[in-house]
Amino acid sequence: MYDFVITGAGLAGLEFGYLMAKKGNRVCVLEKDSRIGGCLQTFRRNGMLYDTGFHYVGGLDEGQPLNTLFKELDLLDLPWKRLDNDAFDEVIVGDEHYFFANGFDNFAERIITDYKSNGHEISKESAEGVFKYARFLKDVGDNIFNVLDNAAHSNTMDLFARSAYQFLKETIKDDKLIGVVSGTSMKLELRPETLPLYTFAQINSSFIRSAWRLEGGGMQIADKLAEGIRSFGGDVITNVEVTKFIENEGVIKGVEINGGKEAIEGKIFISSIHPKLTLDLVPKEGSRIKNIFRKRIGNLGNTYGMFTVNMRLKDGVVPYKNRNIYIHNSFDSIWQQSEYQPDISSRSLMISYQVPTDGSMFTRNIDILMPMYWDELTRWEGTKVGRRGGEYEDMKRRLAEKCIEKATEYIPELKGNIKEFHTSTPLTYRDYTGAVEGSAYGIRKDCNNSLMTVLAPNTTIPNLYMTGQNLNLHGVLGVTMTAFMLYRHGKFKDI
Repeated sequence: MYDFVITGAGLAGLEFGYLMAKKGNRVCVLEKDSRIGGCLQTFRRNGMLYDTGFHYVGGLDEGQPLNTLFKELDLLDLPWKRLDNDAFDEVIVGDEHYFFANGFDNFAERIITDYKSNGHEISKESAEGVFKYARFLKDVGDNIFNVLDNAAHSNTMDLFARSAYQFLKETIKDDKLIGVVSGTSMKLELRPETLPLYTFAQINSSFIRSAWRLEGGGMQIADKLAEGIRSFGGDVITNVEVTKFIENEGVIKGVEINGGKEAIEGKIFISSIHPKLTLDLVPKEGSRIKNIFRKRIGNLGNTYGMFTVNMRLKDGVVPYKNRNIYIHNSFDSIWQQSEYQPDISSRSLMISYQVPTDGSMFTRNIDILMPMYWDELTRWEGTKVGRRGGEYEDMKRRLAEKCIEKATEYIPELKGNIKEFHTSTPLTYRDYTGAVEGSAYGIRKDCNNSLMTVLAPNTTIPNLYMTGQNLNLHGVLGVTMTAFMLYRHGKFKDI
Protein backbone atom coordinates (compact mmCIF):
# COMPACT_ATOMS: atom_id res chain seq x y z
CA MET A 1 0.00 0.00 0.00
CA TYR A 2 1.23 3.49 -0.91
CA ASP A 3 1.24 6.46 1.43
CA PHE A 4 0.29 8.77 -1.46
CA VAL A 5 -1.34 7.92 -4.78
CA ILE A 6 -1.24 10.84 -7.22
CA THR A 7 -3.38 11.03 -10.33
CA GLY A 8 -1.70 12.99 -13.12
CA ALA A 9 2.02 13.46 -13.77
CA GLY A 10 1.93 17.13 -14.69
CA LEU A 11 4.07 19.68 -12.89
CA ALA A 12 1.97 19.90 -9.69
CA GLY A 13 1.57 16.14 -9.32
CA LEU A 14 5.28 15.51 -9.82
CA GLU A 15 6.31 18.32 -7.49
CA PHE A 16 4.05 17.18 -4.68
CA GLY A 17 5.15 13.58 -5.23
CA TYR A 18 8.78 14.65 -5.05
CA LEU A 19 8.28 16.57 -1.81
CA MET A 20 6.55 13.62 -0.11
CA ALA A 21 8.92 10.97 -1.47
CA LYS A 22 11.87 13.05 -0.30
CA LYS A 23 10.44 12.84 3.24
CA GLY A 24 10.46 9.05 3.08
CA ASN A 25 6.86 8.37 2.05
CA ARG A 26 5.98 5.69 -0.46
CA VAL A 27 4.61 7.59 -3.43
CA CYS A 28 2.95 6.46 -6.65
CA VAL A 29 2.26 8.88 -9.52
CA LEU A 30 -0.08 7.60 -12.24
CA GLU A 31 -0.20 9.08 -15.75
CA LYS A 32 -2.66 7.99 -18.42
CA ASP A 33 -0.47 9.25 -21.28
CA SER A 34 2.64 7.52 -22.52
CA ARG A 35 4.69 10.47 -21.30
CA ILE A 36 4.79 12.50 -18.11
CA GLY A 37 5.03 16.27 -17.88
CA GLY A 38 1.71 17.71 -19.04
CA CYS A 39 2.43 21.12 -20.53
CA LEU A 40 6.15 20.59 -19.89
CA GLN A 41 6.27 17.93 -22.59
CA THR A 42 8.60 18.27 -25.53
CA PHE A 43 8.40 16.42 -28.83
CA ARG A 44 10.79 15.58 -31.66
CA ARG A 45 10.20 15.80 -35.39
CA ASN A 46 13.00 14.83 -37.76
CA GLY A 47 15.50 15.09 -34.93
CA MET A 48 14.42 18.58 -33.84
CA LEU A 49 13.24 19.18 -30.27
CA TYR A 50 10.21 21.41 -29.67
CA ASP A 51 8.54 22.66 -26.48
CA THR A 52 4.76 22.52 -26.10
CA GLY A 53 3.54 24.80 -23.30
CA PHE A 54 6.77 25.82 -21.55
CA HIS A 55 8.68 28.91 -22.69
CA TYR A 56 10.08 30.92 -19.79
CA VAL A 57 9.84 31.42 -16.04
CA GLY A 58 10.20 34.35 -13.67
CA GLY A 59 11.73 34.88 -10.23
CA LEU A 60 14.54 32.34 -10.46
CA ASP A 61 17.41 34.54 -9.30
CA GLU A 62 18.98 33.93 -5.88
CA GLY A 63 16.53 34.71 -3.08
CA GLN A 64 13.56 35.14 -5.41
CA PRO A 65 10.32 33.11 -5.06
CA LEU A 66 10.82 30.43 -7.72
CA ASN A 67 14.47 30.03 -6.74
CA THR A 68 13.39 29.30 -3.15
CA LEU A 69 10.87 26.69 -4.26
CA PHE A 70 13.06 25.09 -6.92
CA LYS A 71 15.91 24.84 -4.41
CA GLU A 72 13.71 22.59 -2.27
CA LEU A 73 12.78 20.63 -5.39
CA ASP A 74 16.46 20.33 -6.46
CA LEU A 75 15.78 21.92 -9.86
CA LEU A 76 18.36 24.70 -9.84
CA ASP A 77 21.10 22.69 -11.55
CA LEU A 78 19.26 22.49 -14.86
CA PRO A 79 20.72 24.58 -17.75
CA TRP A 80 18.83 27.81 -17.02
CA LYS A 81 19.62 30.85 -19.18
CA ARG A 82 18.76 34.33 -17.97
CA LEU A 83 17.09 36.64 -20.46
CA ASP A 84 18.39 40.15 -21.13
CA ASN A 85 18.20 42.24 -17.99
CA ASP A 86 17.22 45.44 -19.82
CA ALA A 87 14.89 43.82 -22.34
CA PHE A 88 13.60 40.39 -21.35
CA ASP A 89 10.32 41.10 -23.17
CA GLU A 90 9.50 43.31 -26.14
CA VAL A 91 5.98 44.63 -26.71
CA ILE A 92 5.11 45.74 -30.24
CA VAL A 93 1.94 47.72 -30.90
CA GLY A 94 1.74 48.64 -34.58
CA ASP A 95 5.08 50.29 -35.27
CA GLU A 96 5.82 51.11 -31.62
CA HIS A 97 8.27 49.10 -29.54
CA TYR A 98 8.47 48.84 -25.75
CA PHE A 99 11.04 46.92 -23.72
CA PHE A 100 10.52 45.40 -20.28
CA ALA A 101 13.49 45.59 -17.91
CA ASN A 102 14.21 43.56 -14.79
CA GLY A 103 14.07 45.40 -11.48
CA PHE A 104 10.97 47.33 -10.48
CA ASP A 105 12.42 50.84 -10.74
CA ASN A 106 14.20 49.93 -13.99
CA PHE A 107 10.94 48.52 -15.34
CA ALA A 108 8.99 51.71 -14.58
CA GLU A 109 11.71 54.04 -15.89
CA ARG A 110 12.08 52.08 -19.16
CA ILE A 111 8.31 51.99 -19.76
CA ILE A 112 8.04 55.77 -19.31
CA THR A 113 11.11 56.43 -21.49
CA ASP A 114 9.83 54.20 -24.30
CA TYR A 115 6.35 55.71 -24.07
CA LYS A 116 7.78 59.18 -24.63
CA SER A 117 10.15 58.04 -27.39
CA ASN A 118 7.18 56.55 -29.24
CA GLY A 119 5.66 60.04 -29.41
CA HIS A 120 3.21 59.96 -26.49
CA GLU A 121 2.85 62.61 -23.82
CA ILE A 122 2.59 61.34 -20.29
CA SER A 123 1.12 63.26 -17.39
CA LYS A 124 2.92 63.50 -14.06
CA GLU A 125 0.02 61.59 -12.51
CA SER A 126 0.31 58.68 -14.97
CA ALA A 127 4.10 58.55 -14.62
CA GLU A 128 3.73 58.35 -10.85
CA GLY A 129 1.06 55.71 -11.43
CA VAL A 130 3.54 53.50 -13.30
CA PHE A 131 5.94 53.65 -10.36
CA LYS A 132 3.07 53.00 -7.95
CA TYR A 133 2.11 49.97 -10.07
CA ALA A 134 5.70 48.69 -10.01
CA ARG A 135 5.92 49.10 -6.22
CA PHE A 136 2.65 47.21 -5.86
CA LEU A 137 4.01 44.32 -7.94
CA LYS A 138 7.11 44.22 -5.76
CA ASP A 139 5.00 44.14 -2.60
CA VAL A 140 2.91 41.23 -3.91
CA GLY A 141 6.05 39.27 -4.78
CA ASP A 142 7.74 40.09 -1.49
CA ASN A 143 4.78 38.61 0.39
CA ILE A 144 4.06 35.64 -1.87
CA PHE A 145 4.93 33.08 0.80
CA ASN A 146 2.50 34.47 3.36
CA VAL A 147 -0.17 32.21 1.94
CA LEU A 148 2.00 29.16 2.65
CA ASP A 149 2.28 30.04 6.31
CA ASN A 150 -1.33 31.23 6.65
CA ALA A 151 -0.06 34.68 7.57
CA ALA A 152 -1.96 37.57 5.96
CA HIS A 153 -3.87 35.02 3.88
CA SER A 154 -6.93 37.27 4.05
CA ASN A 155 -4.94 40.01 2.29
CA THR A 156 -4.24 37.63 -0.59
CA MET A 157 -7.92 36.73 -0.86
CA ASP A 158 -8.76 40.44 -0.84
CA LEU A 159 -6.58 40.83 -3.94
CA PHE A 160 -8.31 37.86 -5.58
CA ALA A 161 -11.56 39.78 -5.04
CA ARG A 162 -10.28 42.96 -6.72
CA SER A 163 -10.30 43.65 -10.46
CA ALA A 164 -6.88 43.88 -12.12
CA TYR A 165 -8.23 46.10 -14.89
CA GLN A 166 -9.95 48.47 -12.48
CA PHE A 167 -6.75 48.73 -10.43
CA LEU A 168 -4.81 49.75 -13.54
CA LYS A 169 -7.49 52.29 -14.49
CA GLU A 170 -7.35 53.84 -11.03
CA THR A 171 -3.55 53.74 -10.75
CA ILE A 172 -2.19 54.56 -14.23
CA LYS A 173 -5.31 56.16 -15.77
CA ASP A 174 -3.84 56.47 -19.31
CA ASP A 175 -5.50 53.75 -21.46
CA LYS A 176 -2.59 53.41 -23.89
CA LEU A 177 -0.13 53.15 -21.04
CA ILE A 178 -2.31 50.49 -19.43
CA GLY A 179 -2.05 48.58 -22.69
CA VAL A 180 1.73 48.85 -22.63
CA VAL A 181 2.21 47.51 -19.08
CA SER A 182 -0.26 44.69 -19.90
CA GLY A 183 1.40 43.87 -23.20
CA THR A 184 3.32 40.78 -22.08
CA SER A 185 0.31 39.24 -20.43
CA MET A 186 -0.43 36.42 -22.86
CA LYS A 187 0.83 34.44 -19.87
CA LEU A 188 -2.70 34.83 -18.51
CA GLU A 189 -6.18 35.60 -19.81
CA LEU A 190 -6.68 39.36 -19.78
CA ARG A 191 -10.41 39.46 -19.17
CA PRO A 192 -11.33 42.91 -17.81
CA GLU A 193 -14.61 41.76 -16.27
CA THR A 194 -13.16 38.92 -14.20
CA LEU A 195 -9.35 38.82 -13.92
CA PRO A 196 -8.31 39.04 -10.25
CA LEU A 197 -5.67 41.56 -9.31
CA TYR A 198 -3.66 38.93 -7.44
CA THR A 199 -3.36 36.69 -10.51
CA PHE A 200 -2.20 39.59 -12.67
CA ALA A 201 0.23 40.96 -10.08
CA GLN A 202 1.77 37.67 -8.95
CA ILE A 203 2.64 36.60 -12.49
CA ASN A 204 3.96 39.96 -13.70
CA SER A 205 5.92 40.51 -10.51
CA SER A 206 7.89 37.30 -10.92
CA PHE A 207 9.10 38.12 -14.43
CA ILE A 208 10.08 41.68 -13.59
CA ARG A 209 12.32 40.22 -10.87
CA SER A 210 14.15 38.02 -13.39
CA ALA A 211 13.26 36.01 -16.51
CA TRP A 212 14.75 32.70 -17.63
CA ARG A 213 14.61 30.13 -20.42
CA LEU A 214 15.69 26.52 -20.12
CA GLU A 215 18.17 25.27 -22.69
CA GLY A 216 17.04 21.89 -23.98
CA GLY A 217 13.31 22.06 -23.22
CA GLY A 218 10.89 22.05 -20.29
CA MET A 219 10.66 18.25 -20.18
CA GLN A 220 13.90 18.29 -18.17
CA ILE A 221 11.92 19.59 -15.19
CA ALA A 222 9.47 16.68 -15.31
CA ASP A 223 12.23 14.12 -15.89
CA LYS A 224 14.29 15.43 -12.97
CA LEU A 225 11.31 15.27 -10.61
CA ALA A 226 10.37 11.76 -11.77
CA GLU A 227 13.94 10.54 -11.39
CA GLY A 228 13.98 11.96 -7.88
CA ILE A 229 10.73 10.24 -6.90
CA ARG A 230 12.09 6.92 -8.13
CA SER A 231 15.42 7.45 -6.37
CA PHE A 232 13.52 7.92 -3.10
CA GLY A 233 11.73 4.60 -3.64
CA GLY A 234 8.55 5.88 -5.28
CA ASP A 235 6.93 4.96 -8.58
CA VAL A 236 6.00 7.06 -11.61
CA ILE A 237 3.94 4.92 -13.97
CA THR A 238 2.73 5.88 -17.45
CA ASN A 239 -0.02 4.38 -19.65
CA VAL A 240 -2.17 3.91 -16.55
CA GLU A 241 -5.53 5.65 -16.57
CA VAL A 242 -7.38 6.13 -13.30
CA THR A 243 -11.00 5.30 -14.12
CA LYS A 244 -12.53 5.47 -10.63
CA PHE A 245 -11.82 6.48 -7.06
CA ILE A 246 -13.02 3.70 -4.77
CA GLU A 247 -14.87 5.32 -1.87
CA ASN A 248 -15.86 3.21 1.11
CA GLU A 249 -17.28 4.46 4.41
CA GLY A 250 -16.54 8.05 3.47
CA VAL A 251 -12.87 7.68 2.51
CA ILE A 252 -10.96 6.67 -0.63
CA LYS A 253 -9.53 3.17 -0.33
CA GLY A 254 -7.94 2.92 -3.75
CA VAL A 255 -8.08 3.81 -7.42
CA GLU A 256 -9.43 1.62 -10.17
CA ILE A 257 -7.15 1.71 -13.20
CA ASN A 258 -7.61 0.90 -16.86
CA GLY A 259 -11.33 0.27 -16.60
CA GLY A 260 -11.31 -1.94 -13.55
CA LYS A 261 -8.64 -4.41 -14.58
CA GLU A 262 -6.65 -3.54 -11.48
CA ALA A 263 -6.75 -1.35 -8.37
CA ILE A 264 -4.05 0.48 -6.44
CA GLU A 265 -4.49 1.02 -2.71
CA GLY A 266 -3.26 3.98 -0.71
CA LYS A 267 -3.72 6.09 2.38
CA ILE A 268 -3.97 9.57 0.84
CA PHE A 269 -5.03 10.43 -2.71
CA ILE A 270 -4.06 13.52 -4.68
CA SER A 271 -5.58 14.53 -8.01
CA SER A 272 -3.64 16.99 -10.15
CA ILE A 273 -6.12 16.80 -13.04
CA HIS A 274 -9.01 19.19 -13.66
CA PRO A 275 -11.43 19.29 -10.67
CA LYS A 276 -14.38 18.38 -12.89
CA LEU A 277 -12.55 15.29 -14.15
CA THR A 278 -11.56 14.49 -10.57
CA LEU A 279 -15.17 14.53 -9.37
CA ASP A 280 -16.28 12.48 -12.37
CA LEU A 281 -14.02 9.69 -11.05
CA VAL A 282 -15.86 9.61 -7.71
CA PRO A 283 -19.11 7.58 -8.00
CA LYS A 284 -22.14 9.63 -6.94
CA GLU A 285 -23.91 6.93 -4.97
CA GLY A 286 -23.04 7.07 -1.27
CA SER A 287 -20.33 9.68 -1.74
CA ARG A 288 -19.44 12.49 0.66
CA ILE A 289 -19.18 14.79 -2.35
CA LYS A 290 -22.58 16.41 -2.82
CA ASN A 291 -24.25 16.90 -6.18
CA ILE A 292 -24.48 20.64 -5.63
CA PHE A 293 -20.66 20.83 -5.42
CA ARG A 294 -20.28 18.67 -8.53
CA LYS A 295 -22.65 20.99 -10.38
CA ARG A 296 -20.81 24.06 -9.19
CA ILE A 297 -17.45 22.77 -10.42
CA GLY A 298 -18.94 21.55 -13.69
CA ASN A 299 -20.35 25.00 -14.41
CA LEU A 300 -17.08 26.89 -13.93
CA GLY A 301 -15.74 28.44 -17.12
CA ASN A 302 -12.29 27.71 -18.55
CA THR A 303 -9.80 30.16 -20.02
CA TYR A 304 -9.05 30.16 -23.72
CA GLY A 305 -6.44 27.93 -25.32
CA MET A 306 -3.53 28.46 -27.67
CA PHE A 307 -2.77 27.83 -31.31
CA THR A 308 0.95 27.12 -31.59
CA VAL A 309 3.30 27.10 -34.55
CA ASN A 310 6.66 25.41 -33.94
CA MET A 311 9.06 26.42 -36.72
CA ARG A 312 12.28 24.69 -37.67
CA LEU A 313 14.68 27.16 -39.28
CA LYS A 314 17.63 26.84 -41.59
CA ASP A 315 20.95 26.83 -39.79
CA GLY A 316 22.82 30.08 -39.23
CA VAL A 317 20.31 32.56 -40.66
CA VAL A 318 17.91 33.75 -37.92
CA PRO A 319 19.73 35.54 -35.08
CA TYR A 320 18.80 34.42 -31.59
CA LYS A 321 17.07 37.04 -29.46
CA ASN A 322 17.43 36.64 -25.72
CA ARG A 323 13.92 37.98 -25.12
CA ASN A 324 10.31 37.26 -26.02
CA ILE A 325 8.24 39.33 -28.43
CA TYR A 326 4.55 40.19 -28.06
CA ILE A 327 2.77 41.63 -31.09
CA HIS A 328 -0.53 43.52 -30.83
CA ASN A 329 -2.59 45.39 -33.41
CA SER A 330 -3.65 48.17 -31.06
CA PHE A 331 -3.54 49.19 -27.42
CA ASP A 332 -7.25 48.44 -27.06
CA SER A 333 -6.90 44.91 -28.44
CA ILE A 334 -4.56 43.82 -25.63
CA TRP A 335 -7.44 43.53 -23.15
CA GLN A 336 -9.86 42.12 -25.75
CA GLN A 337 -8.15 38.78 -26.47
CA SER A 338 -10.37 36.85 -24.05
CA GLU A 339 -13.32 37.39 -26.40
CA TYR A 340 -13.54 35.48 -29.66
CA GLN A 341 -11.78 37.42 -32.43
CA PRO A 342 -13.10 36.21 -35.81
CA ASP A 343 -10.54 38.36 -37.61
CA ILE A 344 -7.29 36.47 -37.12
CA SER A 345 -5.24 39.59 -37.83
CA SER A 346 -6.67 41.21 -34.68
CA ARG A 347 -5.31 38.48 -32.39
CA SER A 348 -2.12 39.00 -30.44
CA LEU A 349 0.99 36.84 -30.90
CA MET A 350 3.76 35.73 -28.60
CA ILE A 351 7.09 34.76 -30.17
CA SER A 352 9.63 32.67 -28.27
CA TYR A 353 13.14 31.74 -29.39
CA GLN A 354 14.80 28.42 -28.57
CA VAL A 355 18.18 28.82 -26.90
CA PRO A 356 20.95 27.72 -29.31
CA THR A 357 22.51 24.51 -28.06
CA ASP A 358 25.58 24.76 -30.30
CA GLY A 359 26.90 28.00 -28.83
CA SER A 360 26.15 29.96 -32.00
CA MET A 361 24.34 33.29 -32.34
CA PHE A 362 21.51 31.75 -34.33
CA THR A 363 18.38 29.89 -33.30
CA ARG A 364 17.01 26.81 -35.02
CA ASN A 365 13.50 27.00 -33.58
CA ILE A 366 10.98 29.78 -33.00
CA ASP A 367 7.51 29.24 -31.54
CA ILE A 368 4.50 31.44 -32.24
CA LEU A 369 1.52 31.35 -29.88
CA MET A 370 -1.91 32.86 -30.58
CA PRO A 371 -5.16 32.77 -28.57
CA MET A 372 -7.65 30.18 -29.85
CA TYR A 373 -11.20 29.58 -28.67
CA TRP A 374 -13.01 26.33 -28.03
CA ASP A 375 -16.01 27.38 -30.12
CA GLU A 376 -13.73 27.30 -33.17
CA LEU A 377 -13.09 23.61 -32.62
CA THR A 378 -16.37 22.07 -31.50
CA ARG A 379 -16.96 20.35 -34.85
CA TRP A 380 -13.87 18.22 -34.16
CA GLU A 381 -14.50 17.78 -30.44
CA GLY A 382 -15.11 14.04 -30.69
CA THR A 383 -12.05 13.29 -32.81
CA LYS A 384 -8.61 12.01 -31.86
CA VAL A 385 -5.10 13.18 -32.68
CA GLY A 386 -4.17 12.34 -36.27
CA ARG A 387 -7.78 11.52 -37.19
CA ARG A 388 -9.46 14.89 -37.44
CA GLY A 389 -9.69 15.04 -41.24
CA GLY A 390 -8.62 17.30 -44.07
CA GLU A 391 -10.67 20.35 -43.09
CA TYR A 392 -8.96 20.49 -39.72
CA GLU A 393 -5.50 20.20 -41.28
CA ASP A 394 -6.37 22.91 -43.82
CA MET A 395 -7.59 25.17 -41.04
CA LYS A 396 -4.35 24.73 -39.10
CA ARG A 397 -2.27 25.40 -42.20
CA ARG A 398 -4.14 28.63 -42.97
CA LEU A 399 -3.75 29.85 -39.38
CA ALA A 400 -0.05 28.98 -39.35
CA GLU A 401 0.57 30.86 -42.58
CA LYS A 402 -1.16 33.96 -41.19
CA CYS A 403 0.86 33.76 -37.96
CA ILE A 404 4.12 33.36 -39.87
CA GLU A 405 3.24 36.23 -42.21
CA LYS A 406 2.61 38.53 -39.24
CA ALA A 407 5.76 37.42 -37.42
CA THR A 408 7.87 37.95 -40.55
CA GLU A 409 6.95 41.65 -40.54
CA TYR A 410 9.07 41.97 -37.40
CA ILE A 411 11.55 39.13 -38.01
CA PRO A 412 12.35 39.49 -41.73
CA GLU A 413 14.97 36.72 -41.56
CA LEU A 414 12.11 34.21 -41.37
CA LYS A 415 11.24 34.75 -45.03
CA GLY A 416 12.44 31.78 -47.05
CA ASN A 417 14.27 30.28 -44.08
CA ILE A 418 11.62 28.03 -42.51
CA LYS A 419 12.46 24.39 -43.22
CA GLU A 420 9.24 23.02 -41.71
CA PHE A 421 6.60 23.88 -39.14
CA HIS A 422 4.26 21.93 -36.87
CA THR A 423 0.99 23.13 -35.35
CA SER A 424 -1.19 22.40 -32.35
CA THR A 425 -4.59 23.63 -31.17
CA PRO A 426 -6.47 23.46 -27.86
CA LEU A 427 -7.71 20.05 -29.05
CA THR A 428 -4.10 18.87 -29.10
CA TYR A 429 -3.51 20.15 -25.57
CA ARG A 430 -6.75 18.51 -24.41
CA ASP A 431 -5.71 15.14 -25.77
CA TYR A 432 -2.10 15.22 -24.56
CA THR A 433 -2.46 17.00 -21.21
CA GLY A 434 -6.10 16.41 -20.20
CA ALA A 435 -6.80 20.17 -20.04
CA VAL A 436 -10.57 20.65 -20.29
CA GLU A 437 -11.31 22.48 -23.56
CA GLY A 438 -7.55 22.72 -24.06
CA SER A 439 -7.52 25.65 -21.63
CA ALA A 440 -4.15 27.39 -21.37
CA TYR A 441 -4.61 28.68 -17.81
CA GLY A 442 -7.21 26.37 -16.29
CA ILE A 443 -10.45 27.41 -14.63
CA ARG A 444 -11.24 31.10 -15.05
CA LYS A 445 -10.88 32.93 -11.74
CA ASP A 446 -13.49 35.64 -11.20
CA CYS A 447 -12.77 38.63 -8.96
CA ASN A 448 -16.53 39.10 -8.62
CA ASN A 449 -16.93 35.59 -7.25
CA SER A 450 -13.54 34.65 -5.84
CA LEU A 451 -14.89 32.31 -3.15
CA MET A 452 -16.50 30.15 -5.83
CA THR A 453 -13.70 30.18 -8.44
CA VAL A 454 -10.54 30.09 -6.29
CA LEU A 455 -10.60 26.51 -5.08
CA ALA A 456 -9.18 24.93 -1.93
CA PRO A 457 -7.09 21.73 -2.20
CA ASN A 458 -9.20 19.72 0.26
CA THR A 459 -12.49 18.00 -0.56
CA THR A 460 -15.31 16.71 1.63
CA ILE A 461 -13.63 13.30 1.43
CA PRO A 462 -10.97 13.60 4.15
CA ASN A 463 -8.19 11.76 2.28
CA LEU A 464 -8.84 13.16 -1.22
CA TYR A 465 -7.06 16.37 -2.22
CA MET A 466 -6.51 18.35 -5.41
CA THR A 467 -3.65 20.42 -6.82
CA GLY A 468 -2.65 22.05 -10.11
CA GLN A 469 -3.32 25.19 -12.10
CA ASN A 470 -7.10 24.93 -11.87
CA LEU A 471 -7.20 25.63 -8.13
CA ASN A 472 -5.87 29.14 -7.67
CA LEU A 473 -2.65 29.98 -9.56
CA HIS A 474 -1.26 28.96 -12.95
CA GLY A 475 2.11 29.15 -14.69
CA VAL A 476 5.25 27.41 -13.46
CA LEU A 477 5.52 29.58 -10.32
CA GLY A 478 1.77 29.45 -9.68
CA VAL A 479 1.48 25.69 -10.08
CA THR A 480 4.54 25.18 -7.89
CA MET A 481 2.88 27.36 -5.27
CA THR A 482 -0.25 25.17 -5.37
CA ALA A 483 1.89 22.08 -4.79
CA PHE A 484 3.55 23.74 -1.79
CA MET A 485 0.20 24.99 -0.47
CA LEU A 486 -1.00 21.40 -0.41
CA TYR A 487 2.29 20.25 1.12
CA ARG A 488 2.20 22.89 3.88
CA HIS A 489 -1.56 23.03 4.54
CA GLY A 490 -2.57 19.45 3.94
CA LYS A 491 -1.11 18.25 7.25
CA PHE A 492 1.57 16.44 5.28
CA LYS A 493 4.67 18.47 6.12
CA ASP A 494 5.05 16.63 9.41
CA ILE A 495 4.49 13.15 7.98
